[in-house]
Amino acid sequence: MSFRSNAPSQNTGSFGRSIFPQGPTFSIENFSNRDFIVKDFVESLSDSVVPSNRRSLPTNQTFDPKPLIRAFELALKQLNDFSGDLEIRENELSAAVRRAEAQHASNTENLGRKLEQTIGSFQKLDTSLKSASGERFGGNMAVETGKALEELDRQRQRALDAHFLIQCWDEVSNTGELTLLENLRRSGTGEGKIRSAHIARQLLRISQRLDPRSWKQTNGTTKQVNGVVNGVTGAKHRNTREIIEKFSETLEKDLLKSFDEFYRRANFDGMKDCATVLQDFNGGASAIATFVNQHQFFIDRSNLITDEVAGDSETWERLADPDAEPPGIEPSLQSLIDEVKVVVQDESSIIKKAFPFYEQVLGKFLQRVFQQSIQQRLEIVLEKANSVSSLAFLRTLQAARSYINALVDDLKAHGLTEHPDTISSQTSLILDQQLDDLFVPYFTGSTYIEKEKKNLEELYTSLMFKFTIYHSRRKKAPTTFMASLAKSGSDLLASAKDAYLNRLSSSDFTPTQRKMLLRVAGLKDADSRQQEIELTDADGRLSIQYTKRMLKWLAEGVGRGLDLSGGSETPKDVSALLNMLLENMGANYLEVGLDAAGDAASAAESIKQEPDFSYLPQLRVTISIMHLMITTINTVLIPLAASSMTIRRNMEKQASLAVNRLEDRINLIEQRTIDGVLNWTNRLLGNQKRNDFRPKDDMDTAFLEQIQTSTCLAIYNFLARFHTAASEAFDGQNLTMFLTEVAIGIRTQLLEHFKKFQVSPNGAIMVAKDITRYLDLLRSWTLEQNFVNSLDILAEIGNLFVIQPEALRERLRSGTGGALAGVGKENLRPYILRREDASSVGIQSVLNSL
Repeated sequence: MSFRSNAPSQNTGSFGRSIFPQGPTFSIENFSNRDFIVKDFVESLSDSVVPSNRRSLPTNQTFDPKPLIRAFELALKQLNDFSGDLEIRENELSAAVRRAEAQHASNTENLGRKLEQTIGSFQKLDTSLKSASGERFGGNMAVETGKALEELDRQRQRALDAHFLIQCWDEVSNTGELTLLENLRRSGTGEGKIRSAHIARQLLRISQRLDPRSWKQTNGTTKQVNGVVNGVTGAKHRNTREIIEKFSETLEKDLLKSFDEFYRRANFDGMKDCATVLQDFNGGASAIATFVNQHQFFIDRSNLITDEVAGDSETWERLADPDAEPPGIEPSLQSLIDEVKVVVQDESSIIKKAFPFYEQVLGKFLQRVFQQSIQQRLEIVLEKANSVSSLAFLRTLQAARSYINALVDDLKAHGLTEHPDTISSQTSLILDQQLDDLFVPYFTGSTYIEKEKKNLEELYTSLMFKFTIYHSRRKKAPTTFMASLAKSGSDLLASAKDAYLNRLSSSDFTPTQRKMLLRVAGLKDADSRQQEIELTDADGRLSIQYTKRMLKWLAEGVGRGLDLSGGSETPKDVSALLNMLLENMGANYLEVGLDAAGDAASAAESIKQEPDFSYLPQLRVTISIMHLMITTINTVLIPLAASSMTIRRNMEKQASLAVNRLEDRINLIEQRTIDGVLNWTNRLLGNQKRNDFRPKDDMDTAFLEQIQTSTCLAIYNFLARFHTAASEAFDGQNLTMFLTEVAIGIRTQLLEHFKKFQVSPNGAIMVAKDITRYLDLLRSWTLEQNFVNSLDILAEIGNLFVIQPEALRERLRSGTGGALAGVGKENLRPYILRREDASSVGIQSVLNSL
């Protein structure tokens, strides 16, 4: 692109020089170049008006915009001139295009006639070839003649339609009326209305092409100057579009009226014809709306759907009772769904007969049924259930979802418009979508699982109320569990009881729910107003029955969750339920019970009084509850998280940590119990009198008639009581290991005990009796077999006091076999020294040999 600048020349005089530089000049060809860039064009305009000598001036020189303004004004003027020229050329080209289109239409028409003549000649030739030889009119000739006549009739009809269409257009464009079309519409026949609808649509297309002004088009095809329209002087423009559309609206109303009359007379063919024409108007939306809105089902059900939910109070209380079986779906909702099933199945056959686009109509009908009838009633029923209790809401939601899901399955099995064949995929998708849309508001985010958790926590809290109060009094301080009971302002309450009862009195709980939770807690409304609540020791004990109730409630919640929101959110939901279970049953129930047993076991370690083992039977209950809890976790909760390995591993880790904490507490109780038993037996052994194994001569006869010493009898009775309590606490291998640990300690104490007393010959008999008594007791326990064999050493120790020196020397000389195998001779020396005859020659010789 080149520009010519009229700047002053350097080799001329002052004559002819301009004060201001002239702007650039350019032509249309400059803009036709493919390399034309607007930015470069504007820069060239700027550079052409700035002299080179000014460009070298200092940068702080004041900028003078006037040359640029004049240059741009001149360029803008030239561009405006170019725009006018281009507009004239565009109009000329448009006129040429129209002439070419008219010539093309004429050529097409001529070619069409020639083609028809050719086809006619071909048909004549084909007919003559197919006729029998020598026949003037053969059988094939008659058939072909009939086909030709049919074709001629169709052509004639098309010609008549075209003629009628041209007449209608001429009438509407010149007079602004549609008298011919109105007469056809008012003919009263269905075919006349259908034909008038088709012609109205064709007239709209003609209007859009020949009368663009009515369609607000300004493409130069229609111009009016001083009363001249498209070259016709004095012509008045008619808004053909508005006239035709007004006629179409009237026709549509007439068709809808006919459709409704056909529907009332069960004339499905007439309905189908009207629906076919109406489909071209607005996709059949008006016909669908007429069919759906005037359906008797919606008219009859409009008032019943919004009626208040009835039902006796006993039924609603059963819904709110966690220990009662839910009564099922609400009767009014069930009646509505049953009626929907019958109506949809019956109407599907009518829809198929009455509509050419029956799947679309069925889809709209199903949407209306679900979104208006079922949804409205469902919301009312759920609102009523929520006003009863959160459990009633959850159970009602589950029953409604199951029943509506069964409705969808039944409709799919029926086939509806495809009956008795399989239902179409489009209708099946609509049913599934409507089912999901009904319950979307109740499963958004974590809404559902939080409601489920809240319900279980409220039930668990109520069930463990007296248990928690009992142990809070025992500790004389509020527990962590009670802190979790009062979630709103409980720190200001005087006690856990007040926290619980005040929470129940809040607006979060309905009267029915409050009544039910108090019943679960074992309270009455009158009790809640008393200053103190009567508690027994049974209230502070763990209960398998309570545990089964809690796990039953949990299982119901898990099953309900799978039925309602099963899918990708299941692992998160069961993980949340696991946390709730471990917190309530694990920490707030089992651990609190074990802590109480641990405190009792710690008190049993004291030797001030005989240990009380009444806490031991609770260990068996604890272990049983722990087994039930772990079994539920491993068989119900964790498998449901299989689709998410991360959540599954986390759940397994949480469960393992909880079990380890419980086992550690049980092990601590066992160890404290063992220490308490051994401490008390050691104290009883300390009560052994020094003369018990060294009686006086005048006491020999009475002494020998005793079965055991008083110390042995006390220890025997104490250990028997301990064994009874331990057997109630443990069984199997746990009991064996527990008793073995105690037995080992007792054996050690007895071995040390008999080193402390001087034993006379008659006293040796009493030592043997005591040892036999101890052995009889220990062997009656369930102990490890290896340890049972080692108890014989006590009997052998007793023999060391009884046998004569010669027999003792002989036994030691022959080796310490049998029960004394592995026992060093030096370990036997302390016992031999306790013999009364240890200073005799025979015993001294034995001692010297050791």
